[in-house]
Amino acid sequence: MATKKIVIVGGGNAGLSVASKLLIKNKELDITIIDPSEKHYYQPAWTLVGAGIYDVNDTIKAEKDYIPKGTTWVKEAVSEFLPEKNTVACKNGVSYEYDVLIVAPGIQLDWQKIKGFKETLGKNEVSCNYSVTYAPYTWEMIRNFKGGNAVFTNPSTPIKCGGAPHKIMYLACDYWRKKGILDKTNVYYVSGGSMIFGIPEYAATLNKVIAEDNIHPIYNSNVVEIDGDKKMLYYEQKDEAGVNMRKELKFDLCHAVPPQSAPDFVKNSPLADAKNPYGYVEVDMHTLQHSRFPNVFSLGDACSAPASKTGAAIRKQAPVVVENILSFLNGQPATARYEGYSACPIPTKYGKLMLAEFDYSNKPKMTFPFNQAKPRWTMWMLKTKVLPWLYWHKILKGTA
Repeated sequence: MATKKIVIVGGGNAGLSVASKLLIKNKELDITIIDPSEKHYYQPAWTLVGAGIYDVNDTIKAEKDYIPKGTTWVKEAVSEFLPEKNTVACKNGVSYEYDVLIVAPGIQLDWQKIKGFKETLGKNEVSCNYSVTYAPYTWEMIRNFKGGNAVFTNPSTPIKCGGAPHKIMYLACDYWRKKGILDKTNVYYVSGGSMIFGIPEYAATLNKVIAEDNIHPIYNSNVVEIDGDKKMLYYEQKDEAGVNMRKELKFDLCHAVPPQSAPDFVKNSPLADAKNPYGYVEVDMHTLQHSRFPNVFSLGDACSAPASKTGAAIRKQAPVVVENILSFLNGQPATARYEGYSACPIPTKYGKLMLAEFDYSNKPKMTFPFNQAKPRWTMWMLKTKVLPWLYWHKILKGTA
């Protein structure tokens, strides 16, 4: 049998871990990884960078050092998918044919959908931990804050690491309490969601934290503009008649999070789910196989599976994708299943963390033999010490 060509679009967590796992199963596969970035980022630590307890440089490594041996790295950006021709085209004009395509390019930050956001980012006391460039500025803002209005935002779109918009808020409040300025501070959480967390057992813990920190949540609200010079945030909130009302909020510190969607080259391709407003790759939520092109698979933030977009989800998706690709290459149906597992480590203060684990059923799926809805020091150590080591040394190598 001729060597099978596998093309992976995306050299992040999903792309590299799947490539590694495939080669562990079959070293004869011809695997090409297409990704233009020379740097690889450990994004889950950016909240810790923003909280002043992690060096941003420790979240950045050279991509070349993590490309699995036995694969070919194409350092280019994808311009077009041609699934009818089993081809991926790159911006430099070169095309790559495949027997199987894996689409894992991550998610796109749509800064431009909030007027003025990009222009004021990194100054005027406006920051965002979703950017490696500005996460250190978040800590600078928190450290130098003297009191006033502190505003934290969460968009109405699905986002990677759904807990990140409020994780930094809890840590900031804890820091300000220790400095004696929390009682001089009005903390607002402007969120597109209807509640703080979707699973009641974990939400109960967070609602207690919100009460203790005297945080004022403003739900079902969509931020539309940030005026850094005037220190004003504008958002839309539906009234009782369902009409969007534009409201404003003065801030002295603002940590905002942009809306997010599939990368444009995915969104505008035949692989996108026409029913999904964010342009994610259309897949079966259990097999992660494309609904219309059976030799296409997708995992991670860019796929349409209705799971939380986290590294923990990718860790459970990767072996399913690998098994189903090998089945496909052998002419067998895809039988491995992903049940929507995800995890969200949420620090409620320095040294305390709640590890929320759940699946498609929206019920807790706790790994450890204790109540994980209770914030613990051990889970803080897991987040700050164990998981970063696992990522660089095991997960990307396909052995965890």
